[in-house]
Amino acid sequence: MKKTNALRILDSFKIEYECLDYIFKENEIDALSVAEKIGQEPGLVFKTLVAVSAGKEYFVFVIPGNSELDLKQAAKLTNSKKIDLIPVKELTALTGYIRGGCSPIGMKKQFPTYIDKSAELHKEIFISAGIRGMQIKVPVEGLLRVTNARLVELKI
Repeated sequence: MKKTNALRILDSFKIEYECLDYIFKENEIDALSVAEKIGQEPGLVFKTLVAVSAGKEYFVFVIPGNSELDLKQAAKLTNSKKIDLIPVKELTALTGYIRGGCSPIGMKKQFPTYIDKSAELHKEIFISAGIRGMQIKVPVEGLLRVTNARLVELKI
């Protein structure tokens, strides 16, 4: 198993997790495809989205794979006039991660992070380990702690 930044950070916080590897194709890196590949409900496999406000502030949103981010709610939560997802071409330079392998843990910089409130309905959820082909089953409380995230209503 390859140790990613996300895994090293979880280790440093002494948070137990489980890694699930899967085979992927370039067109199968979305959360719904990943959920199917690891045999989990799409509502348990959370995707990490990075957004930017009109004031050029960056935010991380973690939502269930079968949901869409409510951009108006995201703007309201971040006290922004408007918020948009960043272009995919900017993701790696900003976070250190690629599309389909973006984890809310271990980005180049710690951005304000918001996790959809539905996560609290589960003891553990699945997030990217920071590379394509690997997911982490992580306790919600542990994820909140390492990301310093807030639980909020985010999805449409």
